[in-house]
Amino acid sequence: MSTTIEPIISLKNVRKVYKMGDERIVALDNVSLDFEQGKFYCLLGTSGSGKSTLLNLIAGLEKPTKGEIVFKSAHIEKMNEKQLADYRQKYIGFVFQSYNLLSSLSALENVTIPLIFKKISKRKRVARAQAMLKAVGLSNREKHKPSQLSGGQQQRVSIARAFISKPSIVFCDEPTGNLDTKTTFEMMDLITSIARDNNQTLIIVTHDLEIAHYANTIIYIRDGNIEKIEDVQSAGASEISSKLGIVNQ
Repeated sequence: MSTTIEPIISLKNVRKVYKMGDERIVALDNVSLDFEQGKFYCLLGTSGSGKSTLLNLIAGLEKPTKGEIVFKSAHIEKMNEKQLADYRQKYIGFVFQSYNLLSSLSALENVTIPLIFKKISKRKRVARAQAMLKAVGLSNREKHKPSQLSGGQQQRVSIARAFISKPSIVFCDEPTGNLDTKTTFEMMDLITSIARDNNQTLIIVTHDLEIAHYANTIIYIRDGNIEKIEDVQSAGASEISSKLGIVNQ
């Protein structure tokens, strides 16, 4: 007897059109997709393909021109701004290419930010942030500000911040675009390891096929359309390195 897995996010006939003067630009054209809890997905496409628009719609940062976006049973496209803010605070985590850390705050303070919105006490926020920084290998950098950290260390802080509130879905928007190859694999192994341990849905946006192979499912996007969907065996850094002929020194 087979069982049907209910998607955590479901898109039905989603279309997004931008108006620029008299011109209409179709960023997404009638897209339907399901995302399951605990699986890793990659939205793969070149610049302008529509992949970032798709991420923004799922995250509630933009609204579709038409179509439905359902998180569990809640219609994201019908939410008002307060409801969208609550949705992102409770259920969504972000890892960005540019890290998006607050320069005036320490690593520890940056990581605690999502917990402030959940009205968790300062003592508990600090304890959880210290545990997350230890998990990402930065327990000795918690008082450092972003300017005192390397790119890889800043991304580790960003990862700790994204995962600290244990969101249902974590979005990674070109998460390794500013990193070298070795650090890229380290960050992707870290992200996927935490998400796997917490049974979180991971949605990675990239143009890099190497990064795409960390996903269970690759969704190829071209000119606002789903070109194809490929189920793959997700791989770690060592396997990808081997396939690419990269030898760690």
